Amino acid sequence: MDSARALGPGLGASAGGEGLIRRRRRRWLRGAGLAVAVAVAATAGAAWALYAKLDGNITPDDAAAAELARYEKERPTSLVKDAQNILLIGSDSRSGDENARYGRDSGTERSDTTILLHLSAGRRTATAVSLPRDLMVEVPACLGSDGTRGEPAFTMFNSAFQKGGSACTIRTVEKLTNIRVDHHMVVDFHGFKDMVDAVDGVTVCLDEPINDKAAKLRLPAGRVTLDGEEALGYVRARKSLGDGSDTERMDRQQRFLGALVHKVQSNDVLLNPVKLYPVLDAATSSLTTDPDLASLRGLYELVRGLRHIPTERVQFLTVPREPYVGDANRDQLAEPEARRLFERLRKDAPVKVTEKAPKFSEHSHDEEPYGESENESAAPTFRGNTAAEDSCG
Repeated sequence: MDSARALGPGLGASAGGEGLIRRRRRRWLRGAGLAVAVAVAATAGAAWALYAKLDGNITPDDAAAAELARYEKERPTSLVKDAQNILLIGSDSRSGDENARYGRDSGTERSDTTILLHLSAGRRTATAVSLPRDLMVEVPACLGSDGTRGEPAFTMFNSAFQKGGSACTIRTVEKLTNIRVDHHMVVDFHGFKDMVDAVDGVTVCLDEPINDKAAKLRLPAGRVTLDGEEALGYVRARKSLGDGSDTERMDRQQRFLGALVHKVQSNDVLLNPVKLYPVLDAATSSLTTDPDLASLRGLYELVRGLRHIPTERVQFLTVPREPYVGDANRDQLAEPEARRLFERLRKDAPVKVTEKAPKFSEHSHDEEPYGESENESAAPTFRGNTAAEDSCG
């Protein structure tokens, strides 16, 4: 018989012996293990809940996908693998409690701001091209929200969104530029404001004080950090700021977006979960996208490489245009500059921006091969700015 058993409850099994210590240790380890398992499960559950909430925020634009599929044969083809073109549409919808304060809800909406964002293959550059809302373009026959299909029309660009939503806008852009739109995003006023507030505001520099009752904007001159409400008024105001032109308004929007990009990158938002979550929540809550992007996984795949693009390679410009011959209050494309810009983006060839761009020759042509050229010195220059520029100088 084992000597410990022979001794019974004495040596090695008493309340003060090693056996009790071992039993207590085992109970503690089992308890600690259970606590860790519960903590891990709770953390995983919380993480999944947060993921599910963000994932559910995004609205898939299934109707646009169906309409675009109907016209697939007439759409441009992509020339460069891995290059991406995303159409960003700012809706002026007044529907909903948050948007109603900006005007009467007429039951229709137009694209207040439209930007064609080109991401180069390898994600070395990002080029955002503003398309003026007053640009005169050919809008195709589009399916309206009432189920009827309208007639083709030569009209202002922003009416395409009113006629047939994002699908009509995409088809109009593709006919205008011959560039394939791979993805699209639609965001309303409320989503824009929340995005700015989520990064604790965006700093801009004002040459003079602003007092705009229509935009509900009252700001001092100098360096100012705008919250969401102020930022919305700042990028939408037109007649009371600068020379009152749409050109000035688009320039202001581009400078603001550059400052927003700079703020996100400089604050390490993309690498800090605590900072990233409110930004993602704001960005997705009022977002409608094509089905491929309508999930966190889809958005992650899109933006994964963007954080590595230097701010000096994030460029903003407006498509070259001039007063429309039939109405000086409307715009038309300025050729050959516009055609050359579209050709370069379609072929993923580099472009450069500066405050003052040189004029193009009528006989200029593009010999760049498909894919972004390593020699950027010969790239044409357009009027614009980068996210690295400080408006305060």
